[in-house]
Amino acid sequence: MRTPLRVLVLGGTLDASRLAQALAKAGVDGIFSYAGRTSAPIAQPLPTRVGGFGGVAGLQAFLQTERITHVVDATHPFAAQMSSNAVQACASAGVPLLALERPAWQAQSGDVWQHVPDIAAAVQALPTEPARVFLAIGRQHLAPFLACTQHWYLLRLVDPVLDLPAERGQVVLDRGPFTVEGDRTLLQAYGITHIVSKNSGGAGAQAKLTAARERSLPVILIDRPFIAARPTVGNVDQVLQWIAVARL
Repeated sequence: MRTPLRVLVLGGTLDASRLAQALAKAGVDGIFSYAGRTSAPIAQPLPTRVGGFGGVAGLQAFLQTERITHVVDATHPFAAQMSSNAVQACASAGVPLLALERPAWQAQSGDVWQHVPDIAAAVQALPTEPARVFLAIGRQHLAPFLACTQHWYLLRLVDPVLDLPAERGQVVLDRGPFTVEGDRTLLQAYGITHIVSKNSGGAGAQAKLTAARERSLPVILIDRPFIAARPTVGNVDQVLQWIAVARL
């Protein structure tokens, strides 16, 4: 007898939420997994779990215990550890894996971008003289930047996890997707001179790059980390096609 289809979605992105909605609408049995980085994650139409799996071995055990037949890695492009664990666990468990990965941003005419390989290089790329920096990198790697005390920082976060003295910066609580109009206003209101961003790709956070292009602001763009080769698609429809084949 054929094993019933059961999909694990490793989530945390807008695309992952769109996929969960599509799977639920199609009546696909599945589980949505959050890493637990935010205190109030977006509610999903699939049964949801929050937290880590306990490395490769823990994820492999979860796949077997929950009778998972297919895994879709729709995590953030910089969630390299989770993605690497998924590659190894799925290979060991014999479970097909597909990555839903939004294309990286590409520079356009008028962009003033400097590509750097990692957080440390992004810190080094900032000017030595005082600057007003929009740090669009999440909350995980703020300390190296805040150690550069000559700069003023604008942080846009989902959770109120950090307070900054007014002379050091400002925390804005917001959740994407963002608009060009909103980010244009943000850059102007806080007198931003530089932007630091991960090359996350997708439309949800691209507005700041368009707003920066309009003002000819320099953008320090952190390249994506290495992840082992795995089958990859760029949109939800392609994942649904993969699932449809599996259901045949």
